[in-house]
Amino acid sequence: METYVVRLWLPDRPGALGQVASRIGAVRGEIGGIEILERGAGRAIDELVVDLPEPGLEDLLVHEIGQVDGVDVEEIRPVADALHDPRLDALETVAILVGAGDREELIGAVVVHSRRAIGADWSAVVDLEDGSVLAAEGPVPAPAWLVAFVEGSQTSARVASGEAGPDDVVWSPLPSAGLALLVGRDGTAYRARERRSVAALARIVDTRFRELARFSSLTNHPSMGRR
Repeated sequence: METYVVRLWLPDRPGALGQVASRIGAVRGEIGGIEILERGAGRAIDELVVDLPEPGLEDLLVHEIGQVDGVDVEEIRPVADALHDPRLDALETVAILVGAGDREELIGAVVVHSRRAIGADWSAVVDLEDGSVLAAEGPVPAPAWLVAFVEGSQTSARVASGEAGPDDVVWSPLPSAGLALLVGRDGTAYRARERRSVAALARIVDTRFRELARFSSLTNHPSMGRR
């Protein structure tokens, strides 16, 4: 069994997804999961997790799906873990982040696990004060580029959604720590749902930063030494 993620554009009309499912069935494929990434202007962008019975059928799969009127395949990529489940990945990532015991562990955890949970080729945490990269995973761009990207986004009217600049890079601030989380991939745009996921992940990390700072303040308070 071979598992793929298929990102496609389709008309936002009743029956369109059913027609796609029929074409997937024509190559003996099975749909294992569906995520709606974005909707607008009469079209939807969906990601399907598709199981194929044998290798070498991906081109035929793309051809079959393309026979549905108004449907375009943007990307197809293999899934290394056949049990890939975006929702489960997200929950496992959150559990790891809230369990981090100190700042360094939290920074290391978010770059490792955001890369998988968000579907990124690379991820990094940048210090907004001195421009240093505190942790990174994958083929990360040069630190100067990362800092320039964040600074450029901060001056944009689109900063609140993190949508300024290249659409295959997205970032979100970690204000309690003065840091920023950035994720990126080569050539595949991040859609509205994915951008919201990055922002939500950053909020969780930032909350954990505040909790760790509060705990550190309490344990270092002079009154603790008198007990």
